[in-house]
Amino acid sequence: MNETAILVKNLNKTFKSLKAVDNLDFHVYKTECFGLLGPNGAGKTTTMKLLYGKSEFDPNQDTVISIFGNSPQTNALTIKAFSGIIPQQDNLDTELNVADNLSVYAQFYGFSRKEAKKRIDELLDFMELQEKAKVKIKELSGGMQRRLTIARALLNKPKLLILDEPTTGLDPQVRHLIWNKLRELKESGVTILITTHYMDEAFNLCDRIIIMDKGRKLIEGKPRELLSENLEKFVLEIHGIKKESPDCSNLDKENIRCEFHGDSLYAFSDNVENLSRFGESFKDYVYHIRHANLEDLFLKVTGRSLNELQ
Repeated sequence: MNETAILVKNLNKTFKSLKAVDNLDFHVYKTECFGLLGPNGAGKTTTMKLLYGKSEFDPNQDTVISIFGNSPQTNALTIKAFSGIIPQQDNLDTELNVADNLSVYAQFYGFSRKEAKKRIDELLDFMELQEKAKVKIKELSGGMQRRLTIARALLNKPKLLILDEPTTGLDPQVRHLIWNKLRELKESGVTILITTHYMDEAFNLCDRIIIMDKGRKLIEGKPRELLSENLEKFVLEIHGIKKESPDCSNLDKENIRCEFHGDSLYAFSDNVENLSRFGESFKDYVYHIRHANLEDLFLKVTGRSLNELQ
């Protein structure tokens, strides 16, 4: 039976007149990777900060936050002591080299010099930064700096790792390297809470996700199950078309659902043959058919239009 690592009930946070988190409920199992997805302004980062005590939630007697049995209201330091936190932006000391950035933090955890060196060597090896130990931060690539930030968060061998958009702006090779490291950490027993705008990242890493918008949870579950329960299997895409061109009438009998967005048409169906015939009817356009993915679900539940916070 899965044990609960994080329990959140009726969580609320208001900034002036803005409801950043609105009656949010979710739970995370131990050694699970759990994803918070949503547009900019959905409340993901605010939720993270509430969990480890960097921000205070709105007072409400029905609110429950339990992080491995600890409340951020009364045990924020305890939570931080067993957690590793990776913020959106790297905040490394650019005047120090790679190893010194880690050794400074090792002092915060009471490591002896010998223990610190051993742990730092382990982490540089784990994040494939061994050859950069004496290199100044300003000389590192963005991907190397991100890997060092993650290494720093692992100094205390955390049982909870909190990552806020860990691979934004990184090239595919670095992203996949970080994904592999996060899988290794999860297999070793670390519980992971992650926010990301990359739907492929969430699909590949997360055991379960929630999609939220304007502070509210819209949908929750395992990525594959959410797809099968809420979307057709296949999507046909046509781009650069005029709205008056496609004839999407009488498609119900073909079990095809159409959506227009700008100059693009998206047709959804469980029947790939029907979609192919539909695509062939657009003789002046190139179409392609693919499997529906998590991004399609994200856009279905949050909408394709930008909200006022983006």
